[in-house]
Amino acid sequence: MTLRIAVAQFNYVVGDLRGNAQRIIDAAHQAAEQGADVLLTPELALTGYAAEDLYHRPGFLRDVEQAVAAIAQATAPLKGLFIILGYPHALTAAARSRNLLVPAATNAAVVLHQGQSLARYDKNSLPNYQVFDERRYFVPGAQPTVVDIKGTRVGLLICEDAWVEGPARRTADAGAQALLLLNASPFHGGKSREREEVMAACARSVQLPLLYAHMVGGQDEVVFEGRSFAVNAQGETQARAPGFAEALPVWALGDDGQWAGDIAALDEPLGDLWQALVMGTRDYIEKNGFPGVLLGLSGGIDSALVLAVAVDALGAQRVRTVMMPSPYTADISWLDARAMADRLGVRHDEINIAPHFETFKASLAQEFAGLAEDTTEENLQARIRGTLLMALSNKYGSLVLTTGNKSEMTTGYCTLYGDMAGGFAVIKDVVKTQVFALAHWRNANDPFGTGLNPIPERIITRPPSAELRPDQVDQDSLPPYEVLDAIIQRYMENDDSAEEIMASGFAPEHVQQVIRLLRINEYKRRQAPVGIRVTHRSFGKDWRYPITNRYRSGG
Repeated sequence: MTLRIAVAQFNYVVGDLRGNAQRIIDAAHQAAEQGADVLLTPELALTGYAAEDLYHRPGFLRDVEQAVAAIAQATAPLKGLFIILGYPHALTAAARSRNLLVPAATNAAVVLHQGQSLARYDKNSLPNYQVFDERRYFVPGAQPTVVDIKGTRVGLLICEDAWVEGPARRTADAGAQALLLLNASPFHGGKSREREEVMAACARSVQLPLLYAHMVGGQDEVVFEGRSFAVNAQGETQARAPGFAEALPVWALGDDGQWAGDIAALDEPLGDLWQALVMGTRDYIEKNGFPGVLLGLSGGIDSALVLAVAVDALGAQRVRTVMMPSPYTADISWLDARAMADRLGVRHDEINIAPHFETFKASLAQEFAGLAEDTTEENLQARIRGTLLMALSNKYGSLVLTTGNKSEMTTGYCTLYGDMAGGFAVIKDVVKTQVFALAHWRNANDPFGTGLNPIPERIITRPPSAELRPDQVDQDSLPPYEVLDAIIQRYMENDDSAEEIMASGFAPEHVQQVIRLLRINEYKRRQAPVGIRVTHRSFGKDWRYPITNRYRSGG
């Protein structure tokens, strides 16, 4: 018998129990109208992923139980439909204390049918690496769950269960004829292909067809790209939902173990990266209720890229730019900034900070008498700009987008309370070489049909400069960006040792410089705004190094 499964690949909002529940109820009715036998949600769909320390609050878990009951009641009339719902299941006997956060729930999936709960599966494998903290919040399950749905024995798994040995085999041994996976797997470059390869291997290992239900949307620093998919027992992808978009596909599993469904294309890496930045920005602004954004537009590549992302995410009417020239700002900088703002149709203002800069210097003249100008005066300019942007933010309610990239975050080439001042760091996890690649890609592609070629060519081709002193360029004091970024990737992202990096041909002075700058600027990064994670290791939850730290080995 054919089993028709609808996948609720939606943008769930963390903590919005009522809104998420209503979306699931609406999806259930729509799925029933399309002849589906099952509605499958992603992992923890009811609460959104991840609700973090909300899972420790008894009141939150009680409200979750009420929301599950409301979904069961509202879908009871859909007598032919089974709903497999991801949610945190409260443990009634869990020890609790205000001073000790003890896990009081499981990461669960419940099978609802005609208003009743038929079975529950508790996630066996709780990840505790990268951005995951599931052992902080959940108690692991240990048993497989297999449910007969209209003659097909369906085994349930949740995300990490299919990435490790054990849960899938136990479920197959318990008599499953197909595996249904609920998932919340954060995006990073290349993750979509990696995910399908791992799930294909899982399907082959147990010789069962597998359906992977995934969520979509941005949540603080992480982005979920959707692309739910189904593979047969041979590991062949036979259905795939679109990426970075909500969808409710209905895929049919035949008696022969083959899936019938459309296969959406996988995008190129830079296209994926652009979509992730746009979705992460849009959802952070929308879900937190900001009316719009503003940013300092310098005429340089980083702020230009952030502006292009912001306009794709929010539309020109919700984006404002401010050019704040100093005595060291080149004419082409403010001309290029003005040209880009005009091209994109955003409100653009210019505030000359030279008088403010002179006032600060005059105020400090006696204190600094006899001392040469240095980074102190450079940082004053950045902090004047940060103060002005935050004043505009306070007055109009718009969120300030910072424009620093990962190369700058690594080396500390950013100013606390200056260019780091703001509420959201769009390209915090994008190294400089990728910044240039993305600028070229966006000028050659129009993913949202705006008809815009947003970034003036001169902004891309001129040497990068902070313009905080005469004739300054970034490479005055840093290795070439292709060298810097390669060292960052190997040392910070992949944990290669200094010795390994130097042995592969990098100059020792470059490797030692980058590692030293990375180490001494931990205090800055700890104060940086949250930003979008697009690599497997970002300066966020992936990176937890002590600020006070005397370990000096190159490893």
